Amino acid sequence: MKNLSVTRLVKLAVVTAIYVALTLALSSLSYGNIQFRIAEALMLLCFYRKDYGISLILGCLLANVFSTIGIVDMLFGTAATVLAVICMMYSPNIYVASIFPVIFNGLIVGAELYWFVGLPFWISALEVAAGEFVCVCVLGIVLFKLLEKNRKFMKLLTE
Repeated sequence: MKNLSVTRLVKLAVVTAIYVALTLALSSLSYGNIQFRIAEALMLLCFYRKDYGISLILGCLLANVFSTIGIVDMLFGTAATVLAVICMMYSPNIYVASIFPVIFNGLIVGAELYWFVGLPFWISALEVAAGEFVCVCVLGIVLFKLLEKNRKFMKLLTE
């Protein structure tokens, strides 16, 4: 990110804000062992441009401030996002990229729910992974495959 222009900084801030706003607006779906965090579809942005990873990590951190387990989710949930973002940025295609949030959130958030809430690990891990799969692998891929057809949007996204 050698040349971080004001325009680029604004785009990154907007993505962060959208992630937080979507998570909070749909908070009943966004937290807990059965979660459908619709904002996670945005995770695929870092496949198209790596610096969106910053927006997604910061968005996750800020959204997790409002989690029912607060600081714990800020640490563990954000760690899962960091690992997913790093893997997604170097994925060979969007389909492979979409799997990383499923794996990392399933395992890490599943462990978080086990250690700090007392829920069964494997059930929690599978529930979180299932929600991630729906939001990223299904909703996210469908959304971005449709958006890829719009050259103006893709130019805006990748500039």
